[in-house]
Amino acid sequence: MTQGSIEAVIVPRAHDVGGFEVHRALPTKEKQMIGPFIFFDQMGPGEFLTGHGLDVRPHPHIGLATVTYLFEGSILHRDSLGTQLPIVPGDVNWMTAGSGIAHSERTDAALRGHANQLFGIQSWAALPKTMEETAPAFTHHAADTLPMLADGGVQLRLIAGDGWGLRSPVQTHWPLFYADAALAPGSVLPLPDQHEERGVYVVTGSVDVAGTRFEAGRMLLFRAGDRLAMRAGPLGARLLLLGGAVMDGPRHIFWNFVSSSRDRIEQAKADWKARRFGTVAGDEKEFIPLPEIQVRG
Repeated sequence: MTQGSIEAVIVPRAHDVGGFEVHRALPTKEKQMIGPFIFFDQMGPGEFLTGHGLDVRPHPHIGLATVTYLFEGSILHRDSLGTQLPIVPGDVNWMTAGSGIAHSERTDAALRGHANQLFGIQSWAALPKTMEETAPAFTHHAADTLPMLADGGVQLRLIAGDGWGLRSPVQTHWPLFYADAALAPGSVLPLPDQHEERGVYVVTGSVDVAGTRFEAGRMLLFRAGDRLAMRAGPLGARLLLLGGAVMDGPRHIFWNFVSSSRDRIEQAKADWKARRFGTVAGDEKEFIPLPEIQVRG
């Protein structure tokens, strides 16, 4: 493999979400999507003091699926379908927004009685054009239901899709892979070569690729078709690996809305202003107003 196999190295931008700093790797000027993944935020690692926690108030989505995955802590998910369910490390919350859903993400009241940690990733997968208006849905998959691979100092959990001879039970709407891998120092992990677009986010530690070391907080984008592998640095590495087939066209993005149609985003804006997305059961008192920003894409 040559250094030319790396298409881009993305340095995430810092944002505040619900009183907590996150680092956003997608979308970016270098790349709107990796396969269907159009949004990628690292939350933390950080600590909330006693009496505090994550407070992402009710807000809407269309045209995508949100994927929450934690390394530390817990988040209570509520949505307009009536779902109320905590997520803990290793589990998967996969929420298909489709034609429209509202949800909130907060730290449960019981955890606010003491200092609590939060560290994880939230990503969005764009839905194919034929499914952008599908009915909203929510599924939860416990960590012990997801396939695992342990080999040569590598421990890998396949969050969604297929790769490394594994297939996740998480139902998706586009060919993709999404995996969490812990690498012992010096261990080697290949990328699956059956997917057109591939990326690796270095969560902790470092990896060496073709003689170049990449530290934590970097998203590496790899060129299609190259067989390649990553070697963990002297302290090991924690990686999230993601990608899939090239999406069926670019997407427009406004706030939490993703669509192949600008008109559909305008309709979603009007629907949120008119409170037509439904109420988040158990979290009815607050919501995030529609921001006055421009549509991107």
